Amino acid sequence: MPETDVIIVGGGIVGLAHAWAAVRRGKTVQLFERSWRAEGASIRNFGMIWPIGQPAGACHAVALHSHELWLELSKLSGLWVNECGSIHLAHRPDEWAVLTEFAQRAPALGYDVRLMTAEEVSKATPAANPRGLLGGLWSPTELCVDPREAIGAIADWLRDQHGVKFHFNKLVRVADGRGVETADGGRFAAPHTIICSGADFETLFPDILAASGLRRCKLQMLRTGPQPGGWRIGPHLASGLTLRHYHNFDVCESLATVKRRVAEEAPELDRYGIHVMVSQNRLGEAVLGDSHEYNEAISPFDKAQIDELMLRELRAVFRFESWTIAERWSGIYAKHASEPQFIAEPLPGVSIVTATGGAGMTMSFGLAEENWRRWE
Repeated sequence: MPETDVIIVGGGIVGLAHAWAAVRRGKTVQLFERSWRAEGASIRNFGMIWPIGQPAGACHAVALHSHELWLELSKLSGLWVNECGSIHLAHRPDEWAVLTEFAQRAPALGYDVRLMTAEEVSKATPAANPRGLLGGLWSPTELCVDPREAIGAIADWLRDQHGVKFHFNKLVRVADGRGVETADGGRFAAPHTIICSGADFETLFPDILAASGLRRCKLQMLRTGPQPGGWRIGPHLASGLTLRHYHNFDVCESLATVKRRVAEEAPELDRYGIHVMVSQNRLGEAVLGDSHEYNEAISPFDKAQIDELMLRELRAVFRFESWTIAERWSGIYAKHASEPQFIAEPLPGVSIVTATGGAGMTMSFGLAEENWRRWE
């Protein structure tokens, strides 16, 4: 007799999302996390739920579904979720051209956005540098959570309200379709095991992950202390550099001009995959970033040059009451070349789900629902 219906390996947002989707279907769940708490990419991000960044079609629809599930979770659990929306800023004419083109195309593509004048942007946020500001693109669909707070709070809620049994400090070394075996010799039975182990490509089914074409991506980020006097930025903010990063803007012919200008003026930004954004958590801390280095370029040592470049670009487009940096960190996530996730079935009763590609907070709840519908 199985001990539980589902075993999940990995306590980050992907694992938690699949656990919640499972208990919604009346299943019993045990979740195994190799560390004493989740401490990978799921707690090392902006806390942005970012539907605007997903390409039109299926990915954008999944992101919007995740948005609704985050709001549902907030009501059920009391988790802090800020319905802040977002503004992409334009400080250069070519950036404004992309935002204008995207706004024209957006209704047919399913995006709810509108252009803002520079004056409207300044009224909406005190954090946009007015010098050279041409305007912005407003989207109401973005949410903010504090990932360090949220990941632990979701686990606690799943345990207390849905009976999910968590095994922290338990490394799973074998998954064979009948359950799992942990490094200390423990054996746990279940008819379905879901492996959500992020950028760990070596521990379970390394041959499948090695052949998958997945890449590791390292990002560097920073965070200020709480902004003085309760000062708030309002919506999430993204600079014109971000247009190069998120694939929703790929539909814009004018994007090529932005990419060409950045490559000519500041090739160091392309070298390190730098684009700058800011979110603000419940405590008032401004979360800043980020950069992107892949595979062989990844080092365990963070680069001061990357932090300096990010701060240079951040200071050009944003204003804060305090720029005092309280924390610096890096994280590594797995990314698929073309899909929003990597999913495989190496054995009957075993599923691998990983590589949400830096969009785990945005996509995981919706992807988990899709995956469970496939498995049922």
